[in-house]
Amino acid sequence: MLSGHETGRTIREGAVDSSQAFWNRIATRYAAQPIADEAAYAEKLARTRRRLRPDMALLEFGCGTGGTALIHAPHVGSILAIDSSENMIAIARARAEEAGIANVHFETGSIESLKAEDESFDMILAMSILHLVPDRHAVIAKVNRLLRPGGLFVSSTACLDTMPMILRLILPLAAGLRLAPQVHVFGDDDLVRGIQAGGFVVQDRWQPNREDAVFLIARKP
Repeated sequence: MLSGHETGRTIREGAVDSSQAFWNRIATRYAAQPIADEAAYAEKLARTRRRLRPDMALLEFGCGTGGTALIHAPHVGSILAIDSSENMIAIARARAEEAGIANVHFETGSIESLKAEDESFDMILAMSILHLVPDRHAVIAKVNRLLRPGGLFVSSTACLDTMPMILRLILPLAAGLRLAPQVHVFGDDDLVRGIQAGGFVVQDRWQPNREDAVFLIARKP
């Protein structure tokens, strides 16, 4: 199952630069689609919210149309939310303005290109994006640098190692035709080992079903 996090719509809530045209093209349709698994999404929000504080500075990369950032906004001090799709960010900004939420700053960009001082954030969110970045290990390392000691890395990732082989063969072709983003296939244990190797201690691991995204909360010591 290729599921996103805010919506469960396709396979992500963010984009990498090579997929920017794809996400720009589908942004309006993507924003209009309903959440596929409301119960799972609510559980992820709740598990995250229990760790939020009013003084926290958050970063969300691959924020898409901003739904998760806007939900968490009342419980923290500030959120920087980025996505490489200009159209996604435009929708997110409109949503924030309509809701009267002023402590979320939406910007176009990727985690790889983000210029921020080390230890700038108390929590970093990566919801349905780690299977789309070109080098997830480099991204995990950057997340570690950007977090303050004791900071939390919250992620939800589609681990697609159980995908039928025919789909594994079709996905690169679809990406080449710009019908889908570039997807990287790995297992949930590979994901956990990579986060641990990146200097984190996994505190929470949750997956509704084997085919669903893996939700993790990991702490930087």
